[in-house]
Amino acid sequence: MIQISSEAKRVAEVRRLLQQASYAYYVLDAPIMEDTVYDRLYRELQELEAKYPELVTPDSPTQRVGERPATHFTSVRHNIPLYSLENAFNLEELQGWEQRWRRHLPPQYSLGDVDYVAELKIDGAALALTYQNGVLVRGATRGDGVTGEDITQNVRTIRAIPLRLNFDGMENIEKVEVRGETFLPLDVFKEINQERQKAGEQVFANPRNAAAGTLRQLDPRIVARRRLDFFAYTLHIPGMDDASIANTQWDALELLQKMGFRVNPNHKLCATLAEVGEYYEYWDRSRLNLPYMTDGVVVKLNSFKLQEQLGFTQKFPRWAVALKYPAEEAPTRVERITVNVGRTGALTPLAEMLPVQLAGTTVSRATLHNSDRIAQLDIRVGDTVIVRKAGEIIPEVVRVIKELRPADTQAFIMPTDCPVCGQPVVRESGEAVTRCVNASCPAILKGEIEHWVSRDALDIKGMGEKLVHQLVDKELVHSVADLYHLTTEKLCTLERMGQKSAEKLVNAIAQSKNQPWARVLYGLGIRHVGSVNAQLLTEKFTTVEKLSAAKQSDIEGVYGIGAEIAQSVSQWFRTPANQTLISRLQEIGLQFTQTEETLVVGKINAQIAGKVFVITGTLPTLKRDEAKGLIQKAGGKVTDSVSKKTDYLVVGADAGSKLEKAQSLGITQLSEEQLLDLLNT
Repeated sequence: MIQISSEAKRVAEVRRLLQQASYAYYVLDAPIMEDTVYDRLYRELQELEAKYPELVTPDSPTQRVGERPATHFTSVRHNIPLYSLENAFNLEELQGWEQRWRRHLPPQYSLGDVDYVAELKIDGAALALTYQNGVLVRGATRGDGVTGEDITQNVRTIRAIPLRLNFDGMENIEKVEVRGETFLPLDVFKEINQERQKAGEQVFANPRNAAAGTLRQLDPRIVARRRLDFFAYTLHIPGMDDASIANTQWDALELLQKMGFRVNPNHKLCATLAEVGEYYEYWDRSRLNLPYMTDGVVVKLNSFKLQEQLGFTQKFPRWAVALKYPAEEAPTRVERITVNVGRTGALTPLAEMLPVQLAGTTVSRATLHNSDRIAQLDIRVGDTVIVRKAGEIIPEVVRVIKELRPADTQAFIMPTDCPVCGQPVVRESGEAVTRCVNASCPAILKGEIEHWVSRDALDIKGMGEKLVHQLVDKELVHSVADLYHLTTEKLCTLERMGQKSAEKLVNAIAQSKNQPWARVLYGLGIRHVGSVNAQLLTEKFTTVEKLSAAKQSDIEGVYGIGAEIAQSVSQWFRTPANQTLISRLQEIGLQFTQTEETLVVGKINAQIAGKVFVITGTLPTLKRDEAKGLIQKAGGKVTDSVSKKTDYLVVGADAGSKLEKAQSLGITQLSEEQLLDLLNT
């Protein structure tokens, strides 16, 4: 029998007392010991662990702050993708969401069997936490939903996140995946900005930016000082359908609390959508009294079994929606209504307006979505309208102020012929979108090529929108395959295209042949297939032949791929013209196989591949072009300006305004030495 020393017993006992105290303070909001007692126990544990270092464990309260800063963050793949939510902006749109998922309701359910859980949507940064045998082993950012960054050192500093779970009565559980939102309380945010202002540093724009930037600090001691908070909202455990664990969202929230997490105390179980509406309207009035920022309400179907049966659309889970609070709105006047034709042939009407400031940006165009929306708004040229940013991103017209309408306006009618190719357009039964179905339409071809060369697809640098339009207008290309037959001589016939630029572009096109199968699949522009779905599909179907031959049911069996996506993929590969395109691209040398080499390279370059770098100042040994080349060779991207999309700022001597902006956005900074370490990892 193994003898446990008295010191080990004391260490375990002190840890237990400290963990109980943290749970009571951070989760239950009911302290059980004085601060002085906690501090005395904490110091005793520090002294014991210093004397007996073999007793130190990763879940010890003393391990919340690492000893040394990280040099970089490693990209990690989420075990379960973090999908974004569909947005609704009022109660009518919430009812529309309900009507959509009801169409997929299994026959054994009636609407009376369905209830909802409403939770406040915290305005912070999503985290994915992994626990093995009850101990925190990984904390990662959301990233693109499939791949995030491993920030475990920083996550350990957040005291609302337990390092060890309370597993009383659940000893058989080996692995737990928890999702939640980390955020800065408003009083802490105010203190941080006051300190930054005194130090002459640029203040953070809002608590959300501050939280996201804090998570990506390389030094966990800085993260600890900023006192991030955390609410858990999603729980995944193998065997989740077992009612003895949790079979509803409501049960899962209670279980999360029992395990040691804080969940937002303002969540509510609602029997009807009307109750959800009351909850939403109450918090729309009361949210300014909260100690943190919230930008809406998350509504989920309560039953996990029903969630599983409803599944996903091409982008979102059908069983959840984010009901957002009203966005910032502003009045302006409609100057013109134009119609844009996209790569799928969809005709999208746009309102061109007098420029207006909205949510910090100048807005002069807004989508009108489709003919139904135009009819609903009764919008006309000359109208004064209220415009807002949907989800703080896409400008849209909310309503028309008809009292200010000029007397001579006329109703706008969607064209019956494509405004680009002149061919008749169609609107299929059950769809709100009007489409051009002429496969030779220049607008469709331009959209397909722009998508093919885009950053997340084949990433062909130098192939901008204006150049694509020239290639199509001059009939130098008739499909994406024709790009690979362009020569320097042909390109030099285009406007503003010199010999060197043409040579660079030809090389960039040739290099795109090395892009992996997932990017090629996304680049094909199959309707409803985004970059995340393309990655999921290529992992299951490792060659184009396997995907082409797959039954729709097999495609739908991939986690996160719903019936709509599966049907679209199956139909696309059954189209003879698309099979011809695949054959041409294979002959050219594009990658249609997920090889072992591809998988290995992806892992080796995970810290660089797909990341966006900006270089500022003079580096000690590398010229800027040399540093740029090294980053690009490793799969990274280099841009000239700092934005929210920037992952790393490489800083040299005499850095300018880019450094200040990166600091305000919380972007990770690298010295030349750190960059080289990252490249050599």
